[in-house]
Amino acid sequence: MIQLLKTYLSPYRTQIAVVVALVFVQAITTLYLPNLNADIINNGVVKGDIAYIWRTGGLMILITFLMGVASIVAVYWGSKTAMGMGRDVRSAIFRKVESFSQTEVNLFGAPSLITRNTNDVQQVQMLVAMGLNIMILAPVMMIGGVIMAMRQDVKLSSMLVFIVPLMAVIIGLMLRRALPLFQSMQKKIDRVNQVMREKLSGIRVIRAFVRNDHEERRFDEANTDLTQTQLQVTRLFALMMPLLMGIFNFSTIAIIWFGAYRVDAGMPIGNLTAFLAYIMQILMSVMMAVLMFVMVPRAAASGARIKEVLDTPPSVNDPVAPAEETGAHGCIEFRDVEFRYPGAEAPVLCSVSFSAKPGETTAIVGSTGSGKSTLINLIPRFYDVTGGSVLIDGVDIREMSRERLWSKIGFVPQKAFLFTGTVASNLRYGKDDASETEMWHALQVSQVKDFITEMPEGLEAPISQGGANVSGGQRQRLAIARALVKRPEVYVFDDSFSALDFKTDSRLRAALKRETAEATVIIVAQRVGTIMDADRIVVMDGGRVVGIGTHSELMDTCETYREIVYSQLSEEEVA
Repeated sequence: MIQLLKTYLSPYRTQIAVVVALVFVQAITTLYLPNLNADIINNGVVKGDIAYIWRTGGLMILITFLMGVASIVAVYWGSKTAMGMGRDVRSAIFRKVESFSQTEVNLFGAPSLITRNTNDVQQVQMLVAMGLNIMILAPVMMIGGVIMAMRQDVKLSSMLVFIVPLMAVIIGLMLRRALPLFQSMQKKIDRVNQVMREKLSGIRVIRAFVRNDHEERRFDEANTDLTQTQLQVTRLFALMMPLLMGIFNFSTIAIIWFGAYRVDAGMPIGNLTAFLAYIMQILMSVMMAVLMFVMVPRAAASGARIKEVLDTPPSVNDPVAPAEETGAHGCIEFRDVEFRYPGAEAPVLCSVSFSAKPGETTAIVGSTGSGKSTLINLIPRFYDVTGGSVLIDGVDIREMSRERLWSKIGFVPQKAFLFTGTVASNLRYGKDDASETEMWHALQVSQVKDFITEMPEGLEAPISQGGANVSGGQRQRLAIARALVKRPEVYVFDDSFSALDFKTDSRLRAALKRETAEATVIIVAQRVGTIMDADRIVVMDGGRVVGIGTHSELMDTCETYREIVYSQLSEEEVA
């Protein structure tokens, strides 16, 4: 965590220096006040010098005002610095996650990444906000208090030799037990978030299978586990605080008891009062340090989790020297491609070779688990191949910048996703300056124009998160329209017509064929009727290409394709 703080607090060196200076002013003024109070008692009250009392009292008021101003400004700048650092760390995590391939996202998991960018950053941020004041003030007050107490009476100060180490031992034992609990607690927060996220995302499935009770038990288990860990931590500090307060109170009694003997021996009563105040300041600084130590273990655990994300190198990176443009227009070639997921024993794809050319539609079909979606996820480099290469216009995509690669591709995923906003904001996601004419044209081609026209707001009609306020078919067609607005060189449709009825599917494919006549089109489909007219059909089975050709050619040469066709269509429909 120290490295994390050094990195993200370095831009705020000036503000930190101001806070440190103000905290020193606050500490010095606080330490000076008991000394003035002792002077009032020794030289004013005992001697009956009212003028001295007024002068010293006025000075105390002035110093108190200075201390208050320094404290307020220090807290303000300390909080501002902590908030700025928290903003920078959240931004760094967000940008880091943006650079991750799907491999790293799967490694951490979405719930954990969300927790690290919210709860974990907040823990570190709170530590900085408190630490810039208390962490500096506490040791200054402790050391200054010891020095000032010894100035009042050296013999009474010997009591500190017993009081401070005893408190330090208690604090050390508690923290040794608390640190692993805090580390465990952050992981259990991840688990609660994960179960909650699955509950919300899969609510329809849960209700359809009447599994509400099962999900409630899962959440209760995760929630109870987190609660038990939190209670363990709370019990530790619930025990520590009474112990420290007991030492605090017994120390006060002992000082007054032995102080009485010192007064009898000639020690001024004002010095005893000041000594008692300094002891209180020393013990209070220890209590402040305890407050910080309560926060440090959890913040340290959170800092380690944040660093884990920031230090994880993405498996997919831009090349140092991107390849130059060739001037071609979206020809894609898979050349002896192999791919296996991290940790998997066997590859998902083996020796896959085929090409998809501009002006043609290339369809990919196969049974469930044959590797179709994995295959097209390699095109935009969501994953990198583990063998062979994928080329666009003769250039290995690993030699292109990802931004340039993505600019060539209009990708419509299997699960259409829309963003919170409006129809227009979603359509402009791939082209910020798209005109209304372009957007209406894309909506017409994607067969969703009538639906949008019926909405009172038209293009400004609201879209909720994920497109939850529109149907599955409307979501798919809006996602297709979004890709059309971008007008890329390559269109990739990953089973993007599954929610459409046959009539809408037919009209959409006919309109797409006209609209994408000069582009490279790759379609993954489960329905044979969607891809029978494709210029090239690639048949996948067990991660391998078992047939390439047109529909009629594959019916003659590829047994796997015939099985797929006859499982969906009758002989009359095939004929």
